[in-house]
Amino acid sequence: MARDGARTELVGRRYERQVLDGLLAGVRSGRSEVLVLRGEAGIGKSELLRHLLDRADGCRVVRVAGVQSERELSYAGLHQLCAPLLEHMDDLPEPQRNALRTAFGLQPGDVPDRFLIGLSALSLLAGHVGDQPLVCVVDDAQWLDSVSAQTLQFVARRLVADSILLILAVREPTPREVLPGLPELVLTGLTESESRRLLDSVVTGPLDHAVRDRIVAETRGNPLALLELPRGLADVELAGGFAEPDVRPLSSQIESGFVRRVAALPEETRQLLVLAAAEPAGDVTLIRRAGERLGIAVDDAVMDAEASGLIVFGTWVRFRHPLVRSAAYRAVGAADRRRAHEALADVIDAEVDPDRRAWHLAGAVVGPDETVAAELERSAERARARGGIAAAAAFLERSTELTPDPTRRGGRALAAARAAFQVGAFEPARELVEAAELSCLDEVSAAQATLLRGQIMSASKSAGAGLPMLLEAAKRLQPFDAVLARQTYRDAIYAALTAGRLARGGVRDVAEAVLSAPSHSDAPTREDALLRGLSRVITEGYADGAPALRRAVTAFHSEEISREEGLGWLPLVCRMAHSIWDFEAWTVLSERLVDLAREAGALTVLSSALLLRLSNRVFAGDLQGADSLVAEAQAIGEATGSSFFAHYGALVVEPFKGREAATRASIDAVTQDRVLRGEGKVLTATQWAAAVLHNGQGRYEEAYAAALRGCENPQEMGLSLQSRVELVEAAVGLGRRADAVDEARTVEEMARASGTPWALGVAAGVSALMSDDQRADDSHRRAIELLDTTQARMDGARARLRYGEWLRVQDRPADARAQLSQAHKVFTAVGAEAFAERARRELAAAGAKVGRRGVAAPAVLTAQESEIARLAHSGLTNPAIGARLLLSPHTVEWHLRKVFVKMGISSRKEISLELLDGGAAS
Repeated sequence: MARDGARTELVGRRYERQVLDGLLAGVRSGRSEVLVLRGEAGIGKSELLRHLLDRADGCRVVRVAGVQSERELSYAGLHQLCAPLLEHMDDLPEPQRNALRTAFGLQPGDVPDRFLIGLSALSLLAGHVGDQPLVCVVDDAQWLDSVSAQTLQFVARRLVADSILLILAVREPTPREVLPGLPELVLTGLTESESRRLLDSVVTGPLDHAVRDRIVAETRGNPLALLELPRGLADVELAGGFAEPDVRPLSSQIESGFVRRVAALPEETRQLLVLAAAEPAGDVTLIRRAGERLGIAVDDAVMDAEASGLIVFGTWVRFRHPLVRSAAYRAVGAADRRRAHEALADVIDAEVDPDRRAWHLAGAVVGPDETVAAELERSAERARARGGIAAAAAFLERSTELTPDPTRRGGRALAAARAAFQVGAFEPARELVEAAELSCLDEVSAAQATLLRGQIMSASKSAGAGLPMLLEAAKRLQPFDAVLARQTYRDAIYAALTAGRLARGGVRDVAEAVLSAPSHSDAPTREDALLRGLSRVITEGYADGAPALRRAVTAFHSEEISREEGLGWLPLVCRMAHSIWDFEAWTVLSERLVDLAREAGALTVLSSALLLRLSNRVFAGDLQGADSLVAEAQAIGEATGSSFFAHYGALVVEPFKGREAATRASIDAVTQDRVLRGEGKVLTATQWAAAVLHNGQGRYEEAYAAALRGCENPQEMGLSLQSRVELVEAAVGLGRRADAVDEARTVEEMARASGTPWALGVAAGVSALMSDDQRADDSHRRAIELLDTTQARMDGARARLRYGEWLRVQDRPADARAQLSQAHKVFTAVGAEAFAERARRELAAAGAKVGRRGVAAPAVLTAQESEIARLAHSGLTNPAIGARLLLSPHTVEWHLRKVFVKMGISSRKEISLELLDGGAAS
C-alpha cells in the first residue's frame, strides 16, 4: 500500500502470500502454475502481484496490464505479453510463426484461427523456458481485449510441465465473465485489526475513535479505501466525526476521491494527466509531444503529477491505480477530453501507427465525420488482415456511428455485425444487423443482412433456429451473387440435415428451393451437382437422386480442391459419401478435410472434420484410430471450452466396443449438451448407437426398439439409413422377419441406386437375413465377397458373424466354425468386445473351444498418456504431437517420461501397442 506514491509494508494477507510463494516454488521445481486473483477495486491485487515479483529472483518476468480503452483492439494484451519474447519466434513451427506474425501485424496473411494463435503463444512461452522459470503477470485482466483473454485462457488450460507461472488479476464485478474455469483466489477485505493498523499508519493527525470505527466499518477491509477515504475528510471531520455518510458504492467513493485530488492540481498538470489517461500505451515520448502541442510546460507538469503520488513517468507512464486513470479522464469536461485525443492524433505518425491515430481522431470529433469514419474503416481492414476480427468490429462500429450518409452507414453496420459474429459476440452482432436494416440497404446488402441473421441464430441457438433465414437469404441472393447463394443453400441444407425432424421448415423446403433456383451456367459445377443431387434424393427419393449425388461426390474425390473450398464444401461432401455408401470417397475425403483443417489451424472446422473422419475409421474397423481422433477432439474441447464434439465422437466409437456404461455415458452427455439441443440428428445418432450396442450384445428386443426410433426420419440420411440395417438384424434375431420387410426392401433399393461394393455388400447381407436355405447361403457369400473388396472391415466381420450363426442353425458346424473364427479374430483384433463375445459364444455352440482373449497386463496410463504414446509409436515428433493435442513439446516430453516409467521402457521405439490396449485409466 502507498501514500503519495511511497510503498508501505503489506499488511495482513498471510494466507495469500503463502499461496503465491507456493506457486513460485512449484515453477522452480518444473511445474506450470496458473492462478486468477479476483477481487473488488482496491482490495490489494496489485500489491500481491508486487509481493510475488519481489520474490521472483532467478526467474524471467514478463508483466503486462489490461487497459480499458484497448479492450476492442484485438491481440493488444497478447502482444504486450509476447513482445519481450518475439526474438524467439523463428524457433516456432512455420504455421505457428506465421499465425503469430500475422496477428501482431508483422506480416500480411490469411486471417489465422484464434486457436492456432493460442497454440503459437503457448509454444512461444514454453519455448522460452530454459534455465530460468518464466513468470507472466497480467494485471487488470478484465480490460484485456476479448481475443487476448480467450488466448490466455487457452494457454492456461494447456500449461502442464513448462516451468511457467501465469497469474492474472481480475477486478470484480465485471460486465462479462472473464477467464472462467481456471484456478482462482478470491480476495476479501482485511480483518478489523489489520484495517485499524493500516489506517493508523497513514493518518498523521488526530483521529477520533468513533471516526476510526466508522471508516473501518464502511471500507469493509478494502486497503485502498482505508488509504484514500480519509483524504476526503477535513481535519475536523477526522477529529470529531461531523460528516454526512456516503451511500455510493465503495469503488465510486474511491474514484471520487481521486477525482478531487486531480481537480486540485494545476490546470496544466490536469491536462497532462488527461493525455496520459487517453493514451493507453503509456508512451512517455508521445504524451510529452502531445503536451507540448497543447502548450503545456511539460517538465513542470510532470514534477507536479509525480509529487501528487498519482502517476509515475518512467520508461512508461504508470498510474498508481486503474481508478486514477479513470478519475483523471473524468476530472475534465468533454471538450478537454476531445482536445487531448486531437493532440495525440496530431503527434502520432500516420505511417507507423495509423490505427491508433484513427482511434484518437474518433475521440476528438463531436458528430458525424466521413473523413474519420473512412479512416476507421481502413483500420478495420488492416485489423482483419492480421486476424484481429474483434478490433475490426470495434473500428467498424465506431465508423458506423460517425458516418453521415445513411446508405454508407448501413453497409458499415453490416460489416461490423459480420465481424462481431465471427468473434462470437452474437448479441452485439444482432443489434448491428438491426441498425443496418434501419439504414438504406440495397437488395444485395439486405439479403446479406438476412443471411447474417440466420448465421447468428444457428450459432447462438441451434441449426434449426437459423434455417428459415438462411433459406430466405439464399433465395434473395440468387439473382445477384450465384456463388454466395450456392454457399448459402449449402449451409441451409447442412443445417436442415443437422436439425432433422426438429427443423422449422425442414430439409424438403431447402431441397425444393435448390431445384427451383435458375442455373447461371451451361456447365453445372460439382457444387451445383452436389446440391441438386442431394435435393433430388430428398424430394424424389433415394433411387432418383443417388446416382447424380454419387457422380458429384466422385468429382470432389478425383479433382483438386483449394483449402478455402475444401473447408467450406467437404463437410457436406463427406456426409454424402457416407449416405451413398461410397466408402473409398468417404475415406479419402474425410482424411483430406482433417488435413486441410489441421494445416489451416481451423480448429472450429477441425472439430467437425474429426467426427466425420472417426465415423469412417469405426466402420473401417480402426477403433484405435477412432480413439485417437476422439482424444484430439477432446483436446480441442478442453482448449475451447466446448466438449460436445468429443462426446459425440465417443458416441460413435463406444457401441462397437460393446461397453454399455461408456455408451450410456456418451448418450447422456450428448442429449444433455446445451449446444446439441434442438438437433434431430442427436435423436437419430443416440438411437443408432443403442441399436449397435445391443445387437453386439445379442439383446435384440432393445436393439429393435432403438433402431426403430433411429430410422424414423430417413431425410436425416447417414446414421438414419444405417439404423435400417440394425433394425433388420434385430428383427431377425427376435424371429420377427415380417417386421423388417419394408426396411430390408428399402436397403436393397438404396444399394441398387448407389451401386457401390459397400452398399451392395450390406444389401446382400440384409437379403441373406431375410431369406432361407440356398438363397440365404448365396446372399451371405455374396455379402462377404463384396465387403472384402472394400475397407469396411467392421461390416465384413459382421457379415461373417451372421453367416456363421446361420450355418450353425443349419447344422453345418464345420463351415460355421470357419466363418465365426474369422469374425472372432477381427473383432478381437480391433477391440469390438461385445461382437467378439457374441462370436465366441457361437463358436462354443458350434463345438469350438475358444478362450477369452488373454493379453499382457496393460500399463495403467491416463487417457492423455495413452494417446501421446500411440502418436509417438506412429513416428510423430514431440512438436507434432503437441500441435495435434494442443500441448507444448516440453509437456509432451514430460508425459512420455511418465509413459516410459509406467511401461518399464526407455525409448519410444519400445512402446507396445498391445500393452496400450485397454490401458487408459479413466
